[in-house]
Amino acid sequence: MRLLLINANTIAAMTDRLAAAAQRMAGDDIEVAGVTARFGGRYIATRATYAIAGHAALEAYAEHAAGADAVLLACFGDPGLAALREIADVPVIGMAEAACREAARRGRFAVVTGGAAWRPMLEEFVATLGLRNQLAAVRTVAPTGREIAADPAGSAGVLAAQCRAAVFEDGADVVILGGAGLIGIA
Repeated sequence: MRLLLINANTIAAMTDRLAAAAQRMAGDDIEVAGVTARFGGRYIATRATYAIAGHAALEAYAEHAAGADAVLLACFGDPGLAALREIADVPVIGMAEAACREAARRGRFAVVTGGAAWRPMLEEFVATLGLRNQLAAVRTVAPTGREIAADPAGSAGVLAAQCRAAVFEDGADVVILGGAGLIGIA
């Protein structure tokens, strides 16, 4: 089986980290092929970069879909997910959707991520999944995804503080660290 992992931002090193993590989880029977968006933002942090990332994800799929048995859109917020599902002839899953659905299965959940612009975007995203009533909170930290990825060790404390607040102040049973750039921080 071949899993096409699409990173809809333009950082190849992040794609490599995401693909390596997916390969570890998938095991030896599944080949994970990571693809980085050819154009767009280095990080998705605004509605504009999100829209461009959706286009980039579609282009990446069109160029690399041959031989794929499934697609993982490995960009939190899942830019272009509905459009990918519309054109793909294989199953397509989004990182954010999968995380939210799994978290909701376990109770009320919160999302902690970098960059204040993500709060309304993620609240809207969760609502489109029909999970608004299970969302305890979306908490953002001042460092953006780019800044967190540049200094993961230095960002861990502020992220951990918001995770604790999501549990103890917002009543979350599960906390999602939202963002492809946050891979490995937990």
